[in-house]
Amino acid sequence: MNFRFVILAAGLGSRMGGDIPKALVLVGGKPILQHLLDSVKASGVDGIPLVVVGHEAHYLCEAFGGSCEYVVQEKQLGTGHAVMVTEDACKGADAIIVLYGDHPFISPETLKKLSDHHTEQGNIITMMTVKLPHFYDWFQMFRQWGRVMRDDQGKVIGIREYKDASEEERCIQEVNPALFCLDATWLWENIKTLKNENVQKEYYLTDLIAMAVDQGKKLSTLNIAPEEAIGINTPQEKEMAEEVLRKKNSQSGL
Repeated sequence: MNFRFVILAAGLGSRMGGDIPKALVLVGGKPILQHLLDSVKASGVDGIPLVVVGHEAHYLCEAFGGSCEYVVQEKQLGTGHAVMVTEDACKGADAIIVLYGDHPFISPETLKKLSDHHTEQGNIITMMTVKLPHFYDWFQMFRQWGRVMRDDQGKVIGIREYKDASEEERCIQEVNPALFCLDATWLWENIKTLKNENVQKEYYLTDLIAMAVDQGKKLSTLNIAPEEAIGINTPQEKEMAEEVLRKKNSQSGL
């Protein structure tokens, strides 16, 4: 099966307070995107990932010596729209793995496990989830992430974005780290039908989960450690990420 990694990195990164794309912010002395590109390469799943960049950041991949290709998302209309613009560039791929350019710590082993699980299960969608003990201490960075919605039998029925969630739904401690592997044929047929009927007026990639459920398509989840799922959007989250990385390196003797 041919996989293609799509890394969403068109966000302006305004909350970081700097004047460079968020994907170039240094964590542990290395740009966030470099951490991710290194993991993608080491996974052996796909050689050259495709990065979605904003219209003023076409140079972003050039900073990494040709280790990625890019497409430009002219308008910031949400994650669903960001993936839509990659269709032509992803021709020939059987499955698309969607990652985010602000998640530096996803391991090669996790990416390989995701692709293997997707192939073995014959899924339309395979998604990672993170189960948290609480939303305090450094886990607070996950507080505003989308919640994984399950039925009484434990089957996933959708993702509820935090801004659209009720107080009861916000108490759910299983969150969505935005790691997806999607069947390419199904993806391109269905992504065009996404609607932006939400608080942000954006096209959410996560709405594809409920769509697949409604169609009776096969999907399953894999749990990932919170440390791997860290996303960095603010200076405070960067500081927490640096601390987690220091502890990890200390434990491994680095």
